[in-house]
Amino acid sequence: MGGKDNDWKKVVQNHPEANFLQSPAYGKMNEILGSRVICDSFGGKGYALMVVRDAKRGRYLEIPCGPLIDWNDKKLVKIVFDKIREIAKAEKCVFVRIRPQLKCTPENLKLLAGLGLTKSPMHLAAEHTVMIDLNADEEQLLANMRRQTRYEVRRADKLGVRVICDNSRELFKEFHKVQAATAKRQGFVPPNLDTLMAEMEAFGNNAKIYVAETTEGEKIAYGLIIADGLEGDYYEAASTELNRKLPGAYALLWRVMRDLKESGYERFNLWGIAPPNQPQHRYAKVTTFKTGFGGEVVEYVPAHDLVISRVGYLKDLVVEKARKKRRHL
Repeated sequence: MGGKDNDWKKVVQNHPEANFLQSPAYGKMNEILGSRVICDSFGGKGYALMVVRDAKRGRYLEIPCGPLIDWNDKKLVKIVFDKIREIAKAEKCVFVRIRPQLKCTPENLKLLAGLGLTKSPMHLAAEHTVMIDLNADEEQLLANMRRQTRYEVRRADKLGVRVICDNSRELFKEFHKVQAATAKRQGFVPPNLDTLMAEMEAFGNNAKIYVAETTEGEKIAYGLIIADGLEGDYYEAASTELNRKLPGAYALLWRVMRDLKESGYERFNLWGIAPPNQPQHRYAKVTTFKTGFGGEVVEYVPAHDLVISRVGYLKDLVVEKARKKRRHL
């Protein structure tokens, strides 16, 4: 394990944009859940963690927030994608789905199209998000917030809202139950318990559940925070009815920001907001809340697919487009 950890540290040094979705822990999590994981360093010139997904509609290769390479090196990029195509064929995949850590610019979209990739019908990791720079001091972090957000953070303190965190099995199970109820109210599909428990096992102390509660111990809001590389991520959330009238989620994120900063992380990814002018998007209800904490609104390139089997891919498109419409994705 030590060797993998050292290799990952070198990857992060060379590619500071890396997050937990390319980490060895994420690979371990997927192996716990029964997926095949493949890592390749492309002769020491890059890195990609790839997961073979066995879906009913067809097997595919997934590369979330990767590959991590120098995208300006056209020769290297071609070598990497030739190798990815070779791996996908060897694994009998219908297609490869990637969402690189590239900003959504006309140049980057043209680059992906030039590699033979086509825009995916589904997302892969948060494409629109808020990234908070934790290098600022606490006073500046507060000053960067929207006025109403800063007010709610301070109101939580006056009301005695406290935030605890742990990575115990019991708390992960509690989070699962509360998130299931939250999902029913808000209309989204939560991860299953097996996935949450695999995250707990694989990430260890780097995956924690934060809970905001009243002075009487009544639960208000929950957040699953996964930290790796230089980044902490607000990966999953849940809340009780109390969160409608008490600023629990505000207190929770403020505590997370300070904890990550103290632990040496450089940025906090709030993991998902709605694209502009999409009121039906699944993140629409949390966009105002998240953007209130300041930071930079970032738009990454959308997920793209590298087609290996045209016939199989066309069958997959029919299923995924229907699912996207049904889930307001």
